[in-house]
Amino acid sequence: MRTVYINGNFVPENEATISVFDRGFLFADAVYEVTAVLGGKLVDFQGHLTRLRNSLSEISMVLDVDDETLLAAHRKLVEANGLDEGLIYLQVSRGAADRDFLFPETTVPSTLVMFTQKKNLIDSPVAQRGQYVILVDDERWSRRDIKTVQLLYPVLAKNLAKKEGADDAWMVEDGFITEGCSNNAYIVTKDGTLVTRHLSTDILPGITRSAVLKCAKDLQIKIEERPFTIEEIKSAQEAFSTSASGFVNPVVRIDDMKIGDGEPGPVAKRLREVYIQTSTEMAI
Repeated sequence: MRTVYINGNFVPENEATISVFDRGFLFADAVYEVTAVLGGKLVDFQGHLTRLRNSLSEISMVLDVDDETLLAAHRKLVEANGLDEGLIYLQVSRGAADRDFLFPETTVPSTLVMFTQKKNLIDSPVAQRGQYVILVDDERWSRRDIKTVQLLYPVLAKNLAKKEGADDAWMVEDGFITEGCSNNAYIVTKDGTLVTRHLSTDILPGITRSAVLKCAKDLQIKIEERPFTIEEIKSAQEAFSTSASGFVNPVVRIDDMKIGDGEPGPVAKRLREVYIQTSTEMAI
């Protein structure tokens, strides 16, 4: 049985409780982060904390827990659950108060929960064979840069993908790809240029995205941060996604379009290799 964290306490998962009035449950009035663990250490942790603080600020939410305490809590969960490889999920809601669209009084404490998930991140069958992705219209709200828990549309899109025998869905807005259900999207053009959408309120500023782009620069891969179209996908040599749980995942088919030769491409495979090596070395 896992040990989980809730509001400063470490308890068995079957003893953890949250109020039925918690605003994360009632309004999805909450933000979250997911940090990868490799070799019992945290990957890109400072990046996740920085994005967490930004998400909290953007929705005017206060978390009276400092970064050192959050780091210590993550490390204790890793130790308590014997987590060598997997994920730690963190969620902060605006707390519990009688149901009202208006924010509760500032004296109402936020709710902070964390738990671990064991998962094979490095030896991933999906990364080895390559993903099959479908395209769906992007019908989410316009502040996708805030990592909120209101994920109903991505959940529906992911389940539609599963129904169609696919692994994921990439979302399309005005003819351009925004991102995947829980990842950033990329193509590699015939001349070897890596193309991914630029940062804005249209997409989540992926922590893995930032790290992988640095790896690409170190490998002297040409990068263009701009939107790309469905037509560009048709002529792409490669496609892939990045996320904290998937690292770099090659995409070999999108709808009825085979990408390149239909196998994971050399750029994606090399970036995955370098990212895992770098992340393992820099994990804390």
